[in-house]
Amino acid sequence: MRPIFKLFIALLIVLNVGSQSLAQPFIKEVNYFKKLDSLKTPPANPILFIGSSSFTNWKDVNDYYPSYTILNRAFGGSSLPHLILYAEEVIFKYNPKQIVIYCGENDLTGGNITAEIIFDRFKELHTLIRSRLPKVSIVYVSMKPSPSREKYLPIMIKANSLIKKFIKKKKKTAFVDVYHHMFTNEGKMMTDIFLGDNLHMNKKGYAIWQPLIEPFLLK
Repeated sequence: MRPIFKLFIALLIVLNVGSQSLAQPFIKEVNYFKKLDSLKTPPANPILFIGSSSFTNWKDVNDYYPSYTILNRAFGGSSLPHLILYAEEVIFKYNPKQIVIYCGENDLTGGNITAEIIFDRFKELHTLIRSRLPKVSIVYVSMKPSPSREKYLPIMIKANSLIKKFIKKKKKTAFVDVYHHMFTNEGKMMTDIFLGDNLHMNKKGYAIWQPLIEPFLLK
């Protein structure tokens, strides 16, 4: 095979891989979950944590909730449409008894995103889950205030409020407010609960979340 033809074939492969990545964002993360499942059978009917990096980085979540069977299938950078896109792979295949969601914060950075858009995306996800799992408990953890995303707080506050009102009318669905617990008594956003990027939390942040979420978890 001539060198120039080899180069042409290699270029086609690169372009094909690139186009697949664009068509299927986060496919590497989803395939990684498949690999994990092949190496170790996931627990039956787990409490399933899904969403973005605030859950992805909670790698020791089982240590915070030792009495519960939790499976973490969150993937960093994801927004609500990505959970909808990969619902079959990261939700339904595990037949969970409960689904705990942290997602929506990354949606804020998508450009011209309103609180109503985020709310509509959550409703679509909720409707999708209910269509397949009508009796499964759903818990939505509110979007958190992050110092690096302070400019988005007004949109976040409104979106959290819209989702909370919607959830109040739904059976087997709960809203966990972590937002208002991440400010000081003076009303300032806590900074010592975040890593250096002022976006992702350290252990102090997860220590705040732990007792807020636990009352909603199913044994």
